[in-house]
Amino acid sequence: MTEAEFIAALRRLPLHKGALGLGDDAARLGAFVVTTDTLVEGVHFLPDDPAGDVAWKLVAVSLSDLAGKGAVPEGVLLNYPLSKGGWDRAFLAGLNACLSVFNCPLIGGDTVSLPQGAPRVLTVTAFGRDAVAPARAGAQAGDGLWVTGTIGDAGAGLSVARSGNGPEALLAAYRRPRPRLAEGRVLAPLAHAMMDVSDGLLIDAWRMAVASGLAVTIALDAVPLSTAYRNFVGDDPLPAVTAGDDYQLLCALPPDQRPTGHATCIGTFAPGTGLSLTLHGAPVPLPQRLGFEHRA
Repeated sequence: MTEAEFIAALRRLPLHKGALGLGDDAARLGAFVVTTDTLVEGVHFLPDDPAGDVAWKLVAVSLSDLAGKGAVPEGVLLNYPLSKGGWDRAFLAGLNACLSVFNCPLIGGDTVSLPQGAPRVLTVTAFGRDAVAPARAGAQAGDGLWVTGTIGDAGAGLSVARSGNGPEALLAAYRRPRPRLAEGRVLAPLAHAMMDVSDGLLIDAWRMAVASGLAVTIALDAVPLSTAYRNFVGDDPLPAVTAGDDYQLLCALPPDQRPTGHATCIGTFAPGTGLSLTLHGAPVPLPQRLGFEHRA
């Protein structure tokens, strides 16, 4: 089954009202928003990625979902498979660093063992408070599509990690992403819809448009690219917009909202369906792959 097919099947099960129909990145549980993420060795991180960086990324990706709700981190639960050698201690050091930087204490969790040689499977569940919580389904026709930061750095950083050669800034974007919590607090009260960019800009923008029952057009020449990305990859934005792990925020803002300094306008929502691309005003065909999707 594909990820989408499995989620569609889950929607036929008894659902808590806070699950929001499994149509969003986080659930509501009383005063809290709750989200969970799993990283699998060989899928979400490389076997030779440093343990401390894996710990940082594990927490950061869940905090990114909280940022997409304009929430303040309350704490996390950790499910962890014990290892032999020094991996556990290095993981704990990276975990401590991330929890300390983002003021997100550990609540509890579970430890397990794995068969010898099995890939590591790591899970964090994060709780956030004071959420404004704009859903991904709230975009309106005429809204602008805005994104924080720059796009594609983590995808290029994965290439650096695999080759062992390239800018440290790109490698850091892949291994130690920084959830946009402050930007989320600023943008959430203004946004009709908001979510983080985890699987790729194109696929996540398409998901927002589908959830909102609208069409979305993205101007590729407006997508913000970092100097490090341009120097390493070039000026072509397509590798950037189809790569994952950016953990920037994507939001639909009404035309009268222009949060300069916090985000860049890269497109518009309109009546209809589907995703379309332009480059300097001219239509561009969609790439075969919009972003990352899990498959069996």
